[in-house]
Amino acid sequence: MFKFSKTLVCISIISILTACADSASINQQAAMGYRQMISEAKVKGQLDTQSQTAQRVHKIFNKMVPYANAENHTGQPFNWQIEVIKSKELNAWAMPGGKMAFYTGLVDSLRLTDDEIATVMGHEMAHALKEHGKKKANVGKFTDVVAGVAQEALAAKIGSDGSSIVVGLAKDWGLDKPYSRSAETEADEVGLFLMAKSGYNPEAAPGLWDKMQKASTGSQGILDKLSSTHPSDKDRQENLLRLMPEAIAMYKQNKSK
Repeated sequence: MFKFSKTLVCISIISILTACADSASINQQAAMGYRQMISEAKVKGQLDTQSQTAQRVHKIFNKMVPYANAENHTGQPFNWQIEVIKSKELNAWAMPGGKMAFYTGLVDSLRLTDDEIATVMGHEMAHALKEHGKKKANVGKFTDVVAGVAQEALAAKIGSDGSSIVVGLAKDWGLDKPYSRSAETEADEVGLFLMAKSGYNPEAAPGLWDKMQKASTGSQGILDKLSSTHPSDKDRQENLLRLMPEAIAMYKQNKSK
């Protein structure tokens, strides 16, 4: 594994802190962390590229990406990418810049239909499109971590492994911290319209979130990680049903395309 010299550690720290300032740099740093996480999954034999589940996820993803690009108002083009991870975990996520992952447990354990996969896909794409990961990043905490690494490197060590810094920051932007209640609601709304425009039936959304809530109780699924910041089932369903007529109109208009 590549080792940074003391000078390179300092340069890397300055670069990463600067990266916190704008979307382009954040997307780049997230992509670096994503590549390493996917590389590690590949080494462990956790990437699924051949199964029917993986093929379905990629097919739905490829169909939705053009519509997601049309909804990208961040000022930065996304290099969308998705990988399917072999795991019983009920999970899916998106990083800044459109780097995504779906876990086989989510699809297989819940026996998701294509419309239900598209519901989750649209929700996670919406988090990336609305830059929720960027907004929730705890820059202060990260600055403390980086300062500690710098002090350690400059005081005694010959070098420091900087890869964990990049991965940690990428995870901070997209994976480990719960989104706010307002961000989850916005992702529900944007995702609903996104799946509808892509030709997937939005009527699948309310029931899918109910199914996930029940299945993830006591586990490490998506909804557990969101904890109290997640909208209640009732609020979520009411909001989705409020938007359903508009979403169904979009679905019918785009279904034949």
